[in-house]
Amino acid sequence: MLKKVFVAPDPGRLRLRSATRAVLGIGLAVAVCGLAGHSLVAAVTGGLAALLALFTVTDATVRGQALTTALLPAAGFPVLALATLLHDHPAARDAAFLAVMGLGVYARRWGPRGHALGVFAFMTFFATQFLHAVPRQLPELCAAVTLSLLAASTVRFGLWCYERRLPPAAPPVTLHGSGLARTTTRQAVQATLGGGFALLAGQLLSDQRWYWAVGATWWIFVNTASRGETLVRGFRRILGTVLGIAAGAVVALPLHGAAVPSVALVAVSVFGIFYTAAVSYTWMMFAVTVMAGLLYGLLGVLDPALLALRLAETGVGALGAALAVLLVLPVTTHATTDAWIQRALRCVHACAAEAAARLAGSETADPAPRVAELELLLGRVRLSLAPLVHPLSPLRTRKDKARRVLALLDDCARELRGLASVAADPEASHDDRLAAACWRVEAAVEALTTPGATRRAPGADAALPHAPVPETALAHLHGLERTLAELAAPLRSNRPSPLVGA
Repeated sequence: MLKKVFVAPDPGRLRLRSATRAVLGIGLAVAVCGLAGHSLVAAVTGGLAALLALFTVTDATVRGQALTTALLPAAGFPVLALATLLHDHPAARDAAFLAVMGLGVYARRWGPRGHALGVFAFMTFFATQFLHAVPRQLPELCAAVTLSLLAASTVRFGLWCYERRLPPAAPPVTLHGSGLARTTTRQAVQATLGGGFALLAGQLLSDQRWYWAVGATWWIFVNTASRGETLVRGFRRILGTVLGIAAGAVVALPLHGAAVPSVALVAVSVFGIFYTAAVSYTWMMFAVTVMAGLLYGLLGVLDPALLALRLAETGVGALGAALAVLLVLPVTTHATTDAWIQRALRCVHACAAEAAARLAGSETADPAPRVAELELLLGRVRLSLAPLVHPLSPLRTRKDKARRVLALLDDCARELRGLASVAADPEASHDDRLAAACWRVEAAVEALTTPGATRRAPGADAALPHAPVPETALAHLHGLERTLAELAAPLRSNRPSPLVGA
């Protein structure tokens, strides 16, 4: 399982860049808070704000990312004030926490910006419980958050803004409708009720750390769009927490809160969170759990009982999420799954078109960014199909079909990576047979994504002029053609959705 994290494709080293930049941005934020004379509680709050700004802000353009980052205090400061003022009023605090949770999920209807602001608002309330913040600390906490966001933005938009050279990120698939027909509305209701269960059960376990259960329910809902995805995410969260607690017992407990090694390992954990997030939620949660243990060590409250309590609270939160998605306005997976597969195939089409233009002599065409986009889309396809390919899934036929689709899409990505590397070679340009093969790939994708379209018969390479042909490029293109032809069987079916049933 860990091997998958390190062998997973990372076009353009985007995961490595993101993880490295996160360590720098969060490290600078904490350092600035320290230089400003802020307390440890304020420095931790600032570090969390920087982490959220770097992790959750995913607008399609750099300008949009900067605007969303600038809006984070508008969402966070009122919640921070409310949470601290209600510190000594448990009933009102609990009601406000659940309201913030529901509104945070509902905000996803406004796209990446709404999602980021909703996450920031919820985590601001969560952080006040984590740190037991009180009203007298409010000015210092607001100042620390402001400094930290400025520091993280300096790194993200000034020192290391690699997004300026990347294509806009693909917007998320949304299921339209009104009222309870809209996915975000249903999930807001689910999250609120699931969070309510987690809150009550969590308080029975601990009147001090109950918020862990609510946080677990919240993060299980983030970036999911169906009950199947949510259930699988809950299972992976528990598994990652178990592994993280075991590591924390070995690493964090013996340190006894020693500052230098603890801070160094927190930096390693931050790197792990960002590096693994796109490919393995289990290992991301492992890194989060280790980091939480180290922070509790720095705060002087870490012991084995606390680690065991975290596992119990996580289990309660996962149960709350599971009950909510199974019993309250369930959202089936087939619509989002089909939409993500169609978008991945259209990205294959776009990549082939860029390669054809490059091979025809265009100096501006570049398939490499499309390859990076395809990797992101395939990650979303894997997440959507995770309920079917999970080892515990009883739907054997659909499991086999889903695994076949994933394997073929991975083959497409591999062939396109090879094609992009060949197309980047100036000597490969102006080759008619390569361009013709790209056109056939485009036609094959069109046949898969356009209702009623038929696949054109491939032309004979021998009918084209015999310029010197890079055999590796032809091999990649022919392999891509074969893979697309094989995809027709599992994707075309009499059922509206051949891959998922519910």
